[in-house]
Amino acid sequence: MSVSRFWRKIPQRYNLIGTQCTTCGRYFFPPRSFCPECRRDGEIVDYQFKGDGEIVTYTVIRSASDQFENTTPYVLAIVRLDEGADLTAQVVCTPEEARIGMRVRSVFRRIAADGESGVIHYGTKFVPAE
Repeated sequence: MSVSRFWRKIPQRYNLIGTQCTTCGRYFFPPRSFCPECRRDGEIVDYQFKGDGEIVTYTVIRSASDQFENTTPYVLAIVRLDEGADLTAQVVCTPEEARIGMRVRSVFRRIAADGESGVIHYGTKFVPAE
């Protein structure tokens, strides 16, 4: 991703904004400019996801780059949002707590830093729903 596109897309990443095709009702994250189902007939609008979903599958990362704000091991999952879109994100829980079908909700957290005095990147992670 180019640097300028990275900064332009920050509102979508930070606010979990995707798109919805109002023609067929499908939701997409990251945002799409057209619907793969409806093609040119589809009407795409921005959509703010509620951030609730469930773990479809997950893995445990035991060795990570120093750039990431993680202590290993940590859980990386595919989360299916209630609206139907799937996304990959960290789930903030112990590997023993994670399970397929577990309900989760989105939170805004630190993701990575470019060195000790570099840019800090924030984004969406998930936590177990209470």
